[in-house]
Amino acid sequence: MAGKQVQESGFSTQDQAIQRLTGFYKAKKEVPRDQAKAERVAKYGAMQFGEYAAEWKAGQRDLSPASVRHLDSLLEHHLLPALENRRMSTFDHKVVDGFIRIMERNGVGLATQSNAFDRLKAILLDAHRLGIFDENPLEGVKPPQYDPKRAVIPSVAQLQEIRVAGDDTFLLFADLMSGCGMRNGEAAAVNLNNIVADDVYRITEQVNQTTGEYARLKHRKSGDYRDVPLPTRVRNTIEWYADKHGNLDGYLLRHPRTPKRPYPSHCLQNQWQRIKRAGEVDIPEGMVVYSFRHFFASNCLTHGIPVTDVAEWMGHQSLDVTFKIYRHLMPGSISKAATILDFGLAS
Repeated sequence: MAGKQVQESGFSTQDQAIQRLTGFYKAKKEVPRDQAKAERVAKYGAMQFGEYAAEWKAGQRDLSPASVRHLDSLLEHHLLPALENRRMSTFDHKVVDGFIRIMERNGVGLATQSNAFDRLKAILLDAHRLGIFDENPLEGVKPPQYDPKRAVIPSVAQLQEIRVAGDDTFLLFADLMSGCGMRNGEAAAVNLNNIVADDVYRITEQVNQTTGEYARLKHRKSGDYRDVPLPTRVRNTIEWYADKHGNLDGYLLRHPRTPKRPYPSHCLQNQWQRIKRAGEVDIPEGMVVYSFRHFFASNCLTHGIPVTDVAEWMGHQSLDVTFKIYRHLMPGSISKAATILDFGLAS
């Protein structure tokens, strides 16, 4: 019976008949699929980045409230100002590279650059899966990362000029970061009660850039702290600032309009941009506020302080981070070691 059906349909074997029918089925199925893709590309390709990002964000239902606030901050302050009106179909590796360069020119910290890039990457990969791009727009793009050549460090003379180029608050930030190795947010939470000895400051918290509230230290559990060296000049600056401006429960830096709130990060960045635009002091090309912290590391390492101590004082998650950023500041370490070893062998 089966053989007769094959012969009547014009096929010599049943396999050929099945293959022919399968071909018709695939052809019918691919027509609406190609049409659906074309409609999808037309819709989302013409959509502006801001609208697409909002739609993408709505689908991120697994994010915690803190992660949502962080995402909103990255969108508001970095992604949307640069990309909001750009059509999705126009993204390619040059556009992504350009976005990274904008962040670099604006003095955005490398950690924030990396976070902003990661969010842009997630959004563009989502669009790539929809078929909007023929080629991956992230192909060949070098993500923001710590590069020793980009860790611009002011000289001692430059630091002396720059630290007094702003107001009293800027001076306090500059001394805390260059003298104690604090991060921006840690300096914003400076407290008189944390001077635990004449030459030791205990860093216990930071002002979270996203929430604007006091929070645990980066890479630390709640309640953890780290003790750092407190140079005499920095202690004098802290005490001078407290005598001149007062304190609230030991805290020196407060919100300029709402004193009960912590000092906001954007105020420091705004002042830094004003100092740079004024052009009245010698600021190295590529220097950012974070360079004060780089100065601390440089000052320690070039004076022979062990890198293990520097890593602990700076709060790095691992020693590898410290080596990756500051290894170039120890160019003579191998030669120095060889001399010491040679002396021991010859004695």
